[in-house]
Amino acid sequence: MPTLTHNAADSGTFTLGGDLKIHRLGYGAMRITGDGIWGEPKDAAESKRVLQRAVDAGVTFIDTADAYGPEVSERLIAEALHPYPQNLVIATKGGLTRYGPNKWEPLGRPEYLRQCVEMSLRRLKVERIDLWQLHRIDPKVPVEESLGVIKDMQQQGKIRHVGLSEVKPHEIDQARKVTDIVSVQNLFNLGDQKHADTLEYCEKNHLGFIPWFPVAAGKLTKEGGPLDAAAKRHNATITQLALAWLLHRSPVMLPIPGTSSVKHLEENIGAASVKLSDQEWKSLEEEAAKAV
Repeated sequence: MPTLTHNAADSGTFTLGGDLKIHRLGYGAMRITGDGIWGEPKDAAESKRVLQRAVDAGVTFIDTADAYGPEVSERLIAEALHPYPQNLVIATKGGLTRYGPNKWEPLGRPEYLRQCVEMSLRRLKVERIDLWQLHRIDPKVPVEESLGVIKDMQQQGKIRHVGLSEVKPHEIDQARKVTDIVSVQNLFNLGDQKHADTLEYCEKNHLGFIPWFPVAAGKLTKEGGPLDAAAKRHNATITQLALAWLLHRSPVMLPIPGTSSVKHLEENIGAASVKLSDQEWKSLEEEAAKAV
């Protein structure tokens, strides 16, 4: 492969849980599965090349989940990267069941979550998961019960740190009464900032904020739209600008753009080098607010 011109190290660093230093621009491994995040990918070899290229490009944080495939994403990560580089942090999630393409259902019963962790350990070929995240809080199960078993497994040395996904500040407070929480993964992008209060909470408590669906869509990204015009001015792509905005938005922001293409991966990594002035970012945010 040709030499990479960009590196995720240019995005700066963040320390998860006070002891895991990662480059802020990571990689989300949801898209290396089949359509609807279901089944095997169309090109498994390319999926593995993407993972290997990500590490070559300085990515030290890969996010996956047992529900991606299900099981496919975790297995491909191990096939492509094990034995893992010493500085690579692999985060996974549990707590969603799958019964078809694009079908997801929360299941937070303790015995199920214990199985989720044990099977992730096996598929990823690790003795301890650096960051295990509750994929969704199950409204039918008290979070104290769901996270109680996770705390037990943490004390057994099978989990290093615990995170949450798609939660509000009061839910994080509730979870922190059970065990330490080091990260939150919520929907967030330039066009959808409804979780700004959760981001602020994470900033105050130095929790990592992992935005899923990090690239805005719709009017913001159409030809001639605010992102398109700004991207052309800075010789960047819309995707790169959207990711660069996230990195600028907060020092605890940890974007994990996903792709099943090496070409798109390298484009995403280029976002780490996109720099705008504070005034330019402010103008872009104002234009984006009008377009949403």
